[in-house]
Amino acid sequence: MPLIEAVGRVLLGKDHQVRLAFSCLLAGGHLLIEDRPGMGKSTLAEALARVFALAFKRVSFTSDLLPADLTGLNVFNPAEASFRFQPGPLFTQVLLADEINRASPRTQSALLEAMAAGRVSVDGVSHALPHPFFVIATQNSLDQVGTSPLPEAQLDRFLMRLSLGFPDRDSERTLLRAGFDPTSDSLPRLRPEALLQLQHRCSAQHCSELLIDYVLDLVEVSRQRHPGLSPRASQGLLAAARAWSLLDGRDHVVIDDVQAVLPVVVEHRLDAGCPARHGAPHSEALLQAVPALR
Repeated sequence: MPLIEAVGRVLLGKDHQVRLAFSCLLAGGHLLIEDRPGMGKSTLAEALARVFALAFKRVSFTSDLLPADLTGLNVFNPAEASFRFQPGPLFTQVLLADEINRASPRTQSALLEAMAAGRVSVDGVSHALPHPFFVIATQNSLDQVGTSPLPEAQLDRFLMRLSLGFPDRDSERTLLRAGFDPTSDSLPRLRPEALLQLQHRCSAQHCSELLIDYVLDLVEVSRQRHPGLSPRASQGLLAAARAWSLLDGRDHVVIDDVQAVLPVVVEHRLDAGCPARHGAPHSEALLQAVPALR
């Protein structure tokens, strides 16, 4: 897909992660990135927003960030003798929530409502967020000072969790020689309506009963151990597989699509947000167990 290739020229050496991020966006989910500072998380978020001409905002989640700093608040207008709602940074289409696991539980709750329902509540009044609304959150390693694990309910709202990792030597050499800017005019731009059309096509990708049974088998095996995959997770797994198949140029989903997205969809749900140092042990165990059951 030309858009993936274009973003790949900005985020060098990360074609697989870029495709996963596109799949997350097309599936209508939210993305959690856990990595060290300076690995290109902001570059990826800005590039995704730019190619689809989406409004973009970035918020640093510090310990003193208040819910109103995200949602906005009602401001009194003396001339009209009334209150007027002043929208906060949540009112955008792509939100980069930087260092999300440094914020307080109250602030996390405000973000959770936005991710879950596409709206925020201020003084008992609900305000709808723009559509599409896509959160890319970055999370620090839990061994860093001032961090805390995200609640399971919030982890389950992220369709995918991935890590960018270090670039390979050749990609970093190219970066050192030229440098890249995610706001560069060299990136192609589509209308926001194009994203909505792609999301609609994604949801229409054909899934056979055999493939649905395969997803159900994976979910059933996961529930034999704690905590197990929720119905939201099984829906997300199928939606991500649909997006992966669409980016592969097909109109139907195959088992390989499910296996391609399985690690980034299920690991953060099964390890309670505390990733293992090596590999993807939970998804590997599911893949090994399911063929024996079918």
